[in-house]
Amino acid sequence: MSHTLYEANAHRVHRCELAVPGSNPEMFEKALKSGVDVIFLDLEDAVAPDDKLQARKNVIKAINELDWAGHGITVSIRINGLDTQYMVRDIVDLVEQCGEKIDTILIPKVGVYSDVYMVESMLNQLEMQQGLTKKIGIECLIETALGMANVEDIAKQGAIGGRLEALHFGVADYAASNRARTTNIGGLNPDYPGDQWHYAISRMTVACRAYGLRAIDGPFGDFKDPEGFKDAARRAAAIGCEGKWAIHPSQIALANDVFTPPESEVQKAKRILAALKEAAEQGKGAAALDGRLIDAASEKMANNVVSTAAAIAAKA
Repeated sequence: MSHTLYEANAHRVHRCELAVPGSNPEMFEKALKSGVDVIFLDLEDAVAPDDKLQARKNVIKAINELDWAGHGITVSIRINGLDTQYMVRDIVDLVEQCGEKIDTILIPKVGVYSDVYMVESMLNQLEMQQGLTKKIGIECLIETALGMANVEDIAKQGAIGGRLEALHFGVADYAASNRARTTNIGGLNPDYPGDQWHYAISRMTVACRAYGLRAIDGPFGDFKDPEGFKDAARRAAAIGCEGKWAIHPSQIALANDVFTPPESEVQKAKRILAALKEAAEQGKGAAALDGRLIDAASEKMANNVVSTAAAIAAKA
């Protein structure tokens, strides 16, 4: 193991993240009771330009008046892009008016680390100004060719900065940025022999795991196709993502199911740990279980399963 290790800035259960437009306050109460782990109240793409200012007011009111923490929900806000006229007041108004109740800020279309640094600097100053003791985390959407080209540097520098917690794969804008041909948001193109998003998600996930960040898969647009959603979630989980977006409440249970280790998998992991403990007591570095060799790497994988299940159980 390398002497260079990056510990996570924050540990959160993050199986599913529900997108809720800030311009639709009637959806806030339903989202609060949805059973989702994380909600992002959206000020960006889901809000029309003429509704931006009112959406910000709606979000601030909802954060202050609704008991998100009491429902076990992590609250994130997707601000407008750094290239817009809305971004500065998004951050200033949010932190000044409800900063102590915000868990994370989600930055869209991050292309280079300096995008993250700009938001970090603003949060540093505003938290000092407001006397806040709780540090607001940062999450980034990797949804452009530039962002993916710089994803390792974004992850590394952001982790060192101490606020960056997670990277999300924004498949729709990523497809547009790469001029990719696709049939639906997050779906597969039948002309491609396999999963055309595999490389991008895998590259982002490796960057996350190298620097102690959560890796979250983005949206699946056809909410009337639950099997397609579950297939996409399983592919993401298989390569290391720990959660996925929901753009409709019907997708929450699907994501929670995929990203919660099944009891059979948890019990097998515990058996692996027990077998290796017994082998160690006998002076052995490896063991056999169900006709297969298990060793130190098996122990690490088993610990991942057990710790994830424990965190989910503790949240419940």
